[in-house]
Amino acid sequence: MRAARNFSIVGALALAVAFVPAGGNAAEAVFTALTMGFLAAIAWAVYALSRRNELTLATLSDGRRGILYGALGLIALLIAGTDELFETGGGTLVWILLLGASVAAIWRVWIEANTY
Repeated sequence: MRAARNFSIVGALALAVAFVPAGGNAAEAVFTALTMGFLAAIAWAVYALSRRNELTLATLSDGRRGILYGALGLIALLIAGTDELFETGGGTLVWILLLGASVAAIWRVWIEANTY
């Protein structure tokens, strides 16, 4: 019964998007609002994490701090340029490689900062 209810809700939403005038625009607006909320939640989590680890960040060398902030900045640029990079296969590959390199850099700096 629960699955039928969920299916009917999704079906009603699909009908509204397909047949209501400007339903696609409304769906795009809702999707944009959800995306902005998700990015705001990520920003808040990064802020809270940086406040919790303030001493660790302050004790990093300038080079390591530069690598960390550069990797975080690269991730922000990748999020901003996702639409353009995903238009081609090569762009998608570059996006994945750059994201992997940023995550690896953040992980490496974090491991070195917490090793005694």
